Amino acid sequence: MRQLEPLTELVVQTRNTRYRIVVSRDADIVIQGGAFFPDPTRAHVEGSSLGGNLLKVGWIGVGLRMEIVAEGRRIVTTAVRSIVRQDDTASARPH
Repeated sequence: MRQLEPLTELVVQTRNTRYRIVVSRDADIVIQGGAFFPDPTRAHVEGSSLGGNLLKVGWIGVGLRMEIVAEGRRIVTTAVRSIVRQDDTASARPH
């Protein structure tokens, strides 16, 4: 997460939910998707894990569960199935 430029947009598909994530800086994000984030919400990606004590800090990994803190709550998602970086160059076409 720390290597991504601010405003980078990711679409993360977990087993149950599709999340739209916009990187603010470092692991701070705006996230939308699923029951916990029906509206864009400021949050922080703690990292990814297998659901146990081992956490890969500041990282999202396929096959792992995202751990996100938002509004004082820790949300642990189902396993990530895919991560797609949205390319906004198509929307930057001249008129």
